[in-house]
Amino acid sequence: MVKSILICAALAAATLSGCTGLNADVHTSIPAAALQGERTYTIARTPSQDASADHPQFEAVLRDELAKHGFADASAQQAHYLLSIAYATRPATVGVDAADCAAGACGRPAEPPFSLFGERAYQHLLTLRFFERANGHEVYKVSAMSSDRDADPLHAMPTLVKSALANFPFGAPADWRVKLRADQAGGVPDVVSVKPVVQ
Repeated sequence: MVKSILICAALAAATLSGCTGLNADVHTSIPAAALQGERTYTIARTPSQDASADHPQFEAVLRDELAKHGFADASAQQAHYLLSIAYATRPATVGVDAADCAAGACGRPAEPPFSLFGERAYQHLLTLRFFERANGHEVYKVSAMSSDRDADPLHAMPTLVKSALANFPFGAPADWRVKLRADQAGGVPDVVSVKPVVQ
């Protein structure tokens, strides 16, 4: 009886800690070769993002990761690129029919970690679009999608950002699977592997 209780407790702890690892599906729909200009950008916000209390935290994570890839935040007049950010969190059981979702990921999302308690699964989606400021041409687009048992989009942001920029800029093929390891301090996770998805 005691042994059974200890086993159940260990399984519950493993489930809650997420030690099964993190996965995200990444899709690019515009070739990376088009992203060749000076690596300066400014973020173009929607009115809802301007009004959101969460959005500044999301941008802070994104700016830190972009800096690691040599991108510098600049004024709207000096930036080479305008960066558009779109993200959403929804119950994973709801079907999605959206142009921005990753190919192959819309119908069959990456499975969230196993749960002993049957919590609802949620699907998190991030899309980054780079436009040349001078002419408005879209030159790069990448989407990242993950699933877990947490409805809070803030908790998914580090995983989505790290995945979308894991092999930045992604080249061919268009679809990739990123495996990550959670940061023990609760920060941005570490990338374990980046592999093309075999269709």
